[in-house]
Amino acid sequence: MENQVGIEEGEISKPLIISKSQQESIWMLLLSTAVAVSGSYEFGCSVGYSSPAQSGIMSDLHLSLAQYSVFGSILTIGAMVGAIMSGYVADFLGRRGAMGFSDVFCIAGWLAIYFSKAAWSLDLGRLSVGYGIGLLSYVVPVYIAEITPKNLRGGFTTVNQLMICCGASLSYLLGTIVTWKALAILGTIPCLLQLVGLFFIPESPRWLANRNCPEDFEAALLSLRGKHADISQEAAEIRDFTESLQLQEEAKIYDLFQRKHAHSVIVGVGLMVLQQFGGVNAICFYASSIFVSAGFSSGSLGTIAMAAIQIPMTTLGVLLTDKSGRRPLLMVSAAGTCLGCFLTAISFVIQGNEKWKELALILALVGILGPSPWAWEEYHG
Repeated sequence: MENQVGIEEGEISKPLIISKSQQESIWMLLLSTAVAVSGSYEFGCSVGYSSPAQSGIMSDLHLSLAQYSVFGSILTIGAMVGAIMSGYVADFLGRRGAMGFSDVFCIAGWLAIYFSKAAWSLDLGRLSVGYGIGLLSYVVPVYIAEITPKNLRGGFTTVNQLMICCGASLSYLLGTIVTWKALAILGTIPCLLQLVGLFFIPESPRWLANRNCPEDFEAALLSLRGKHADISQEAAEIRDFTESLQLQEEAKIYDLFQRKHAHSVIVGVGLMVLQQFGGVNAICFYASSIFVSAGFSSGSLGTIAMAAIQIPMTTLGVLLTDKSGRRPLLMVSAAGTCLGCFLTAISFVIQGNEKWKELALILALVGILGPSPWAWEEYHG
C-alpha cells in the first residue's frame, strides 16, 4: 500500500508518495520517542509530587515542617548523584539499558513512599526517585537526538521538556483529587510503560556503532529509517564521527579549569547555578503551602491554576525556542522569575494589614503563576 500525502509546489502531475516501509519507519520513530519521553513525564511527576501531597503526608505520618522539607528537597540530592553517574551508566548499559535501570530506581522509590510509616523510609524512597530521574534527565534527550534524522531532531528533542511540564502539571491537578498514596502509585505508571516499551524499540544506532556492533548498528538504523531505505550515507557519517571521537583523548575534569575554557564554563555553569537559586524549585515543590501561607483557604485552587497555565505556556516556549533563540528566552525567563518572586515577597510583607489583604492575595497569585511557565522554560531550556 502506498499513501498520497500531497503535491509539491509547481508540480501538477506527481504527488508525493510515502511507501509502506517509510510509514513503518515513521511509526517506529514516533513509538521510540514516546517510550523515551515517558521518562520525561516521570521527571515532571516527581518534581510536582511534593506540593499537593504535603498536607496529607504531614497529617497521616505526623511529620514536622522541617521533616517534610527534607523529604521534598532530598529529591534534588538524588538527582544530582544520578546526573553525575548518567554518562557512565548510559555508555555502559546503552541508552535503553540506562532508561530501564532508572525505571527500577523510580518504581522502588515510589513503592517505598507508598508503604512508608516513618520519615526515614519516605526520604529513602524520595532519594531513590531522585536518582532515577537524574539518570533520565540525561539519557532521554540523548536517545531522542541519536535516533532522529537531522531535519527532525530539533522538534523531537523539545518534546522532552514539554512532557516534563505535563508531568508536573498533572501531578498538581491529580493531587487535588486523590490521596498522596494514590498519587505515589500513579507515579509508577510512566516507568512501567517505559519498561514495557523498551522491548519494542531499537537501541541507539550511535551507541551500537561506538560499541563496534556493525550488524546491530545497521539493523537499528534500518528499523528507524525503513527496511528498504538507503542508509549508506548516514551510516558512513555516524561511523566517521564515532571513529574520530575514539581517536580523541579522554577528557579529564581538570581540563575544565584551563584558561581557554574559562568563559564557556563560567557561562554554562553560572546559568545553571543562577537558575537553581532563582526560586523555581521552591515554588514547584511547595506551591500548595505557599498559597495557604499567602492567605488562600486551601492550596488546591492555586495548584489547579498552575496546572492550567503551565502546559500552554511551556508549549509556547517550545515553539519559540528555535524562532527567537535561547538567549532572548533566557533573558525574558530571568526577568519574569525575578518579578514573580518580588511580587510574592511583597504580598507576604503587606498581608498583615487588613486594608491590603485582598491586594496581597492578588500579588501572591500573579507572582507565583506569572513566572512559573517561564521558570520552567528557563530551567529546562
